[in-house]
Amino acid sequence: EFTKAFSIFPIFREHFAVKACPNPYILKILAEEGCGADCSSLPELMLSEIAGIKKDKVIFTSNETPAKEYKYAYANENIINLDDFTHIEFLKETLGKLPETLCFRYNPGPLKHGCNSIIGKPEEAKYGLTREQIIDAYRICKDEGVKHFGLHTMVASNELSPDFFIDTAKLVFELAVEIKEKTGVQIEFVDLGGGLGIPYKPDQKKVDYDVVAKGIRKEYDRTIVPSGLDPLAIYWECGRPITGPYGYLICRAIHEKHIYKE
Repeated sequence: EFTKAFSIFPIFREHFAVKACPNPYILKILAEEGCGADCSSLPELMLSEIAGIKKDKVIFTSNETPAKEYKYAYANENIINLDDFTHIEFLKETLGKLPETLCFRYNPGPLKHGCNSIIGKPEEAKYGLTREQIIDAYRICKDEGVKHFGLHTMVASNELSPDFFIDTAKLVFELAVEIKEKTGVQIEFVDLGGGLGIPYKPDQKKVDYDVVAKGIRKEYDRTIVPSGLDPLAIYWECGRPITGPYGYLICRAIHEKHIYKE
């Protein structure tokens, strides 16, 4: 259903958030469905490899990453998504050079409003580069010989409003155009993150993927097509809506505690 909705784009892929359900058997099924993987740790990278999700179908995003994990991702030809400006030099020292493909996580700060309480205000979160930093980051990496670039953002969790995601895509598309104008860098893919929610309560409605996809496509045609960035690959890294509604976690309570609260 998710893939069908976003098939209206020239290039589309869902990179399943492994942290949402780190089960190798489920991951193998998702690999058969054409999914990539969104990873944020070495075990997640290893699980994806075992499940048959390999090379550039894996995007590695981590904000406090040991050198050995970057080395593992690079050796396996995974896409590395940097979370901070200082990681450029750290990655260069770790690998001896920068990879041919590199992505950066953008934090829109006060430009993005309406986030739900799970992540909160972007400017108060620890994730991503500011708008000023990200322009400099692409310029520096282009000069260092990086040939292929992506752009990533993730500013919500369990959000049920389609407009939220359409607005996020608009913001990212406009930034991709600005990056091209200011640095000459041609963004080849945008990763719109995850955050698509699921209804936990009877009065909540499931997100209409067609509404989200068509709204984003409208912004794509308005911004990306005339800028010369078309075809631009659209990636998501949803976890919750892909596996959340379709199974159960069953366990046994082994202790009860009776104090001021039960």
